[in-house]
Parts: sequence; C-alpha cells; structure tokens
Amino acid sequence: MKKVLVITYYWPPAGGSGVQRWLKFAKYLPQFGWQPVIYTPLNPEVNSEDASLAKDIAPDIKVIKRKILEPYTIYKILSGKKKNTKIQANAVAQNNSGGISVFIRGNFFIPDPRIWWVKPSVKFLKKYLTKNHVDAIISTGPPQSMHLIARKLHAELDIPWIADFRDPWTKIFYFKHLNLTKFARKKHEKLEQGVIDEADRVVVVSPQMKEDFGSMTKTPISLITNGFDPDDFKSNNQGKAEKEVALKIDAFTKNKFTIVQTGLLTDAANPDLFWRELGAKAVEESDFKKDFLFVTMGQMDASVTREIEEANLTGNVKDLGYTPHSEAIAWQKRADLLLLPLRKEKEAKAILTGKFFEYLASGSKILAFGPRNSNLGDAMRETQCGTICEYENGGGIRKAIDAAYEEFKKTTAANSGSTEINSPAKSISPAAQQYARPVLAGQFAELLNELKK
Repeated sequence: MKKVLVITYYWPPAGGSGVQRWLKFAKYLPQFGWQPVIYTPLNPEVNSEDASLAKDIAPDIKVIKRKILEPYTIYKILSGKKKNTKIQANAVAQNNSGGISVFIRGNFFIPDPRIWWVKPSVKFLKKYLTKNHVDAIISTGPPQSMHLIARKLHAELDIPWIADFRDPWTKIFYFKHLNLTKFARKKHEKLEQGVIDEADRVVVVSPQMKEDFGSMTKTPISLITNGFDPDDFKSNNQGKAEKEVALKIDAFTKNKFTIVQTGLLTDAANPDLFWRELGAKAVEESDFKKDFLFVTMGQMDASVTREIEEANLTGNVKDLGYTPHSEAIAWQKRADLLLLPLRKEKEAKAILTGKFFEYLASGSKILAFGPRNSNLGDAMRETQCGTICEYENGGGIRKAIDAAYEEFKKTTAANSGSTEINSPAKSISPAAQQYARPVLAGQFAELLNELKK
C-alpha cells in the first residue's frame, strides 16, 4: 500500500470543524490503496476537545505528534493563566476585533501564530523521511503554516505534494481585519503565491475558491468539498451510549417544534430578522409559543442572546454549550429545522461550510441565511434540502418558519395515537450522495495516483 504524509494542525482529541476533513479522509483512504501517516502537534492550542472522535482513528494509522511552541503558550505563562486555559485563538475571525493584539498577530506572525513550528518540523521530518518512505505529502490549512512545512520538504526531497485549502488564504473574510502593513500584506501574498505555484496540485473546498486560485496560478486546481460520513448517521451503527443520547433527545423534544444550530453563532452571522419573526409568530400564535424550542450547541455571541431576549424567547432556548460530535449529530437528525447562517460579508458567496454537509446528511430541513447567489445556495438547490434566505428578507424567513411548523403539526397529529417516542424517518436526495466521505476520499486517491504516474 502506498503511503502519504498528512501535515495537519487539527487532530483528535481536538474537537470542532477543523479536525473533521482529514480525520475522515484518513479513515477512508486505505480503501483506495493509500495509507496516511499523520503529522500533528502534541500540544495544539484548540478551543475544544472531543474524545468521541477517537473511534474514527484506525489502529494501524501512524500518528506522529511533536511539541509545538505558540505565542498563546507564552501569553498564558506571562499572564499567569493556567496551562489548560482555552485561549480564543481565532478571535479576529469571529469578532473582527481590532487593537494591538490583532495588529501583532497579522504583522509579526506571518502567515499565522504556528509559524514557529515550521523549522523544527522540517528538520524532524527530513530525518524521518530518509528512513521512512512516503509516496506523497499533503498539507492542509489553515493554519497556512502547514503548507510552508510541506513546501520545504517538497523542494528538498522532491516528494509529490498536494496543498489542501479548507479556507482561502488572502481572500479569507478576516484577512481585511488584520490591520496589515504594506510589507506584511506583500509577505502574505508572496507566501501564498509560492505555495500554490510550487505544489504539484492544489485542492479547494468550494467552486469560488477554485475560480479564485485558478486565476492566480498554472498549478492544476481540484475541487473536493467537505462532506458527511455515512457511518455517523446509521442508526444500526450506534453504541449503547449513542442510543441513550438519542432516546434522551427524543424524550426532551417530544411534541416540540425543534430548531437546532450547532457550532459557532457569531455576531457577524447573527440572523436578526429570524429572531424577530419567531417572536412575532409567538405573539400571534399561542400554540407556537408553547411548541417552539431552539437548541444551540457551541459558542453563541452575546448579541444573539440579546436578540433572543428582545424577542421574548429566552424560555424557549436550550443552550448546550460545546457538545461531542456524535451528540450534535443526534440533535441534527431530530431537528424539525436546522439553522445555518453565513457571515454578513461579501466573502460569504464562496463559503461551503463543512456544517452544511452534516446538516444535509441528517435529512432535516435547512434554513440558511446568506446570498442566494452563492456556493451554498447552489448546493442547497441541487440537493433540495431546504431554503436559503437573504438576511433582509423577512417575508421569506417567515414563510420558511411557517412551512416547517405546519409540517411539524402534521407529523405530530399523525403520531398522536402512539405511546412511543417518534423521531421522524428522514431521507436525503440522490444528489446528496456525492458528498459522502468515501466518495470524496476516492477522488483524493485519484489525485494521488495521478502524481505517482
């Protein structure tokens, strides 16, 4: 079996969205003749941990972990914070906050605060690879420093290299908020250009990213989106703990019109009109006020909480905080409506978030907020999984809420004679099957095979 070195910052026990893509590719690539060797930090600065993800790591996958020194580590030492204190490492991405900390991050740590890991990693991996053969290298970013490690190895060892971009580099939405000097901006651009020009292949996760990178380089650009793992959604694949969680969720949501949102809900993605329309409907229809439940898991910005309070819906909200991935999926499957707001920025047109694909696999209807003319809008229309509304379209938002609530009432009425807890059986469109992780892993294996020809 051929081997591929995967350089990734995010790996279990880290939780959150960043870990999913290569955790799942590493799971399925061996089916296509490629055995991953994972290189990742021993002590990364991550915002959450999720022990449940370990079940997807095959026993025969080699994982190399090396210590990393980050500015966040030094900050905690100097400020007297405990080692296990979670630092909001990507605060600029979430809040567009300014100030000296953002200026330092953007201008002194280029391309990102993991830059200090590049030289020691190159030194270690050069020695490792002289004794342990691999047929290809894949770097995945952000953080984009991972690409700089692979770039150096590729140049010195002449091993085929694929640069995998889960997000853009200089075109990412928060780049304009980094308060960059002219020198820093040019350095970012030069590093980005060097990576995409020198890689044998660049892989991106959305059509707009493919177009953007394609206009910058002659290197072939391939689109391999994020996706969903069918194993995560098979009811017969649940262990005892997962079944107990599902039963508890069903009991809690029985006869409740349940809207679910998983992951971050930031101020920049706060669907203001959605809360107002919900509040208005609750005033107009007493049954809706009684039936409605909003469940959120992850971090929710204070601005969202204020909007919910002003809509007089606080009593209808259950905030679970960070939730293990397996439990989040159980909630997604149970939802009557899944909330998916994009950021209120022009870059939202290029976003095809990993959360969308898991929502898609749940079979629950999606209500997304953002530009209809966007990569997400195209994917939703293709898979017929719900509605995307412009943020200012109050009428469209209300119409989507009304339709989902009417469907809920029909289902509740149909099950009114049953004494059992019922989670509605749901299916996904045939068009959605192209986003299954095994299918996408096969596409990645094809690219790797082409490099070996």
